[in-house]
Amino acid sequence: MKVSLLDLKAQYETIKDDVRASMEEVLDAQNFILGGQVGRLEKAIADYSGTAAGVGCASGTDALYLALRALEVGPGDEVVTVPYTFFATAGAIWNVGAKPVFVDIQPDTYNLDPDRLESAITARTKAIIPVHLFGQCADMGPITDLAKRRGIAIVEDAAQAIGAEQQGRRAGSLGDIGCFSFFPSKNLGCFGDGGMAVCNDPALAERMRILRVHGSQPKYFHSLVGVNSRLDTLQAAVLLAKLPHLDRWSAGRAAHAAFYDGAFADVTEIGRPVAREGNLHVYNQYTIRVPDRDGLVKQLSAKGIGHALYYPLPLHLQKCFASLGHREGDFPESERAARETVSLPIYPELPEDARAYVAEAVRSCFA
Repeated sequence: MKVSLLDLKAQYETIKDDVRASMEEVLDAQNFILGGQVGRLEKAIADYSGTAAGVGCASGTDALYLALRALEVGPGDEVVTVPYTFFATAGAIWNVGAKPVFVDIQPDTYNLDPDRLESAITARTKAIIPVHLFGQCADMGPITDLAKRRGIAIVEDAAQAIGAEQQGRRAGSLGDIGCFSFFPSKNLGCFGDGGMAVCNDPALAERMRILRVHGSQPKYFHSLVGVNSRLDTLQAAVLLAKLPHLDRWSAGRAAHAAFYDGAFADVTEIGRPVAREGNLHVYNQYTIRVPDRDGLVKQLSAKGIGHALYYPLPLHLQKCFASLGHREGDFPESERAARETVSLPIYPELPEDARAYVAEAVRSCFA
């Protein structure tokens, strides 16, 4: 048997008529840039996330960049985040001219450790970017308390966590600005790149709308130097067709996670995902940690099972950030996660026999 890490064709087969009909509307109207579907999607995602406004853009990376620009983060400022995340988190900080300041992660959730946060705050700290990694919100209570006390903005990197909740509030609504990615592998993915920032502040939303069109308002008159980062109307149409299915897909992922949890419960060598009390985990990834990852990866590959390693080299050890002066050992939990974690197939359409095959392949490594 072969099991893919992700099978987008299986999802498409269940919704292709709706997707095609939605795209046909755009093709008939021939309005491909910021057409009506973009505005409809912005409202739908804002409503879904429990926020007042959404601003569609070209990618989740650009959502982070636009959020930081809207908050006037720039040269001389510092932004605190984690080194165990996708590159875009720190890349956006760097590209607005600010300095990424790293804080280590919790060993069980892989999210920012609030107990380590205050020591990283300085007079130059302008924002904090907690990452809701793998589909679970970071521990936002103490992060928010500290940020309010110190007058620091919070930008949620919710690229992997649309629909996740903490104490009944959805990802994207827990900070000043929430940032989503619609990359095809996400729980809500389009047919290419796409992203969105959501917030409750009309002024921040308007600033991001201006920044995404070269800083112009009205057209050809520029109050800011912005970028070209618009969400294509065709991508918005795809997402509008998919959004009604999102909660069902997330529930399917959670059910598969529960199956894996049960299958691995008696294997002490396998560290299973931990969903904190009060959190709704949407499992963009099902990530386990094992002492001999190389051995497990070899076994999975031999059995034709798709898997992924997120993220094998933490950001503080990346060559492009060498000027920050970090070295191995500075963030031990992030480094350990980079060595020990592997993600397994969990997409909603994953068949029962495939789940069983994956579980048995993993278990057999520790027999």
